[in-house]
Amino acid sequence: MELWQGASAVCVNDQRQLLMVKQGTPEEVKTWALPGGGKNEDETIEECCVREVWEETGYIARAIKELHVKHTQMDPFRVQVHYILIKIVGGKINIQDPDDLIERVEWIDVSTLRDLSLSYEEDCEGLVSLLKSGGDIVAE
Repeated sequence: MELWQGASAVCVNDQRQLLMVKQGTPEEVKTWALPGGGKNEDETIEECCVREVWEETGYIARAIKELHVKHTQMDPFRVQVHYILIKIVGGKINIQDPDDLIERVEWIDVSTLRDLSLSYEEDCEGLVSLLKSGGDIVAE
């Protein structure tokens, strides 16, 4: 089975809000996710993450560290998603997604996160825990 690799950007601001995008095809119900997507053959996971943040949000990011790797299967692929803590170093909200899937970019707080329709519901509790943690995750 072929391996698909991608990255999801985890960015928390000073108000402990998480950078998220509302996405979907025109036919789909739009759902919320971390900025991210598939790795190109000629880039590292960190480069993929930074590129996806730029395309989906307009922010210029710097990868800080890998937080987690999710392994799953979505036929016909084995899927490996790397969750990368990022820091915003420039730019402003400006959606320029070449796939034309991004509808909105927002900073989401923990009280709102559980109420959103997420693209990957299995990530919700981990993201809520991250936002509630006392650890050093504020990277903006």
